Amino acid sequence: MKDDQDKRAGTAKPDVKDSRQQRLKLALRENLQRRKSQARGRSDEAAAPSENTDVSLDDAGGVKPGQ
Repeated sequence: MKDDQDKRAGTAKPDVKDSRQQRLKLALRENLQRRKSQARGRSDEAAAPSENTDVSLDDAGGVKPGQ
């Protein structure tokens, strides 16, 4: 009887390990998709110029400092 319990316990562990592996695989895949999406979003922002790209931060209306 004790041997039967050991056999059942031995078969349960791989199932738990397999389910953990499946969860980790799924989480990794979702993380990869999210990171790819973020990277695409960043490249879109870099490719599209913003409205303020022509304005220089130290350009004060053409007036030079000290004049």
